[in-house]
Amino acid sequence: MSGSTPSPSEIIRLQTALRRLLGSAGLTVNPPPRAGMSVELAVNGEVIGTIHRDDDEGEVSYAINMVLLEEDLPAEK
Repeated sequence: MSGSTPSPSEIIRLQTALRRLLGSAGLTVNPPPRAGMSVELAVNGEVIGTIHRDDDEGEVSYAINMVLLEEDLPAEK
């Protein structure tokens, strides 16, 4: 099992698939800001997580790690 950075064409395909799946035109998949960093997932310009590529014996999959801060949640009722 090995991880690698998605290629520029994979990033475009991921963005298209995630926009369709999640129904959000404001979603973007951004290349890593620096070499060795993860691809970023953003909504309306705010980074909400990272996307990791895994290639296990020729089968490629992508995992999303999304972080929500408690301070960003709506107030309790």
